Amino acid sequence: MANQSQPWAEDKVYIKYTLWFVYCCIIYSLIGFSWGALMGGIAEFRHFVDHRLFGDLIVRAHTHINLLGWVEMAIFAGVYYIIPRLVRRPIYSVKLVKVHFWMHNIGLIGMVLLFTIAGILGGTASEFMSPAEVEQIVKPWLAAMGVFGTIVLLANCIWAYNLAKTCIGWEKNY
Repeated sequence: MANQSQPWAEDKVYIKYTLWFVYCCIIYSLIGFSWGALMGGIAEFRHFVDHRLFGDLIVRAHTHINLLGWVEMAIFAGVYYIIPRLVRRPIYSVKLVKVHFWMHNIGLIGMVLLFTIAGILGGTASEFMSPAEVEQIVKPWLAAMGVFGTIVLLANCIWAYNLAKTCIGWEKNY
């Protein structure tokens, strides 16, 4: 039961978003683990990502869905759960939690899709085009991927700011 020493326990929106980070963690982990199994288990796919020009971008997509998807989402959920209890006060801004959640997911999905598209286009084109021509095909996709990467970075800065504002002055609650 919620009381004055547990103000976070009454905020259903905060609880919902903390759990959404957990749910995303689960979904991204299943995608990432399956993707890795496919790359390792299908010889033609493994050869494509290992030996084609820009095929390694597909590995980067896989890496990002694992690191920024399941690992970071688990960390975010855990920290969002722990910090209010540790400092004995609610999170500084639930609105920033929401913004962080949506920006991070949009940025991550954009990064993964664009890394994958660039890897497929580059790997396929490398069969019949010169490396310079393939570079011209892949370049705009990677530039767009950088935009989504910046969205993830900004989301993480919002997370850090929100946590810092929550933690500063924690001593007053003890």
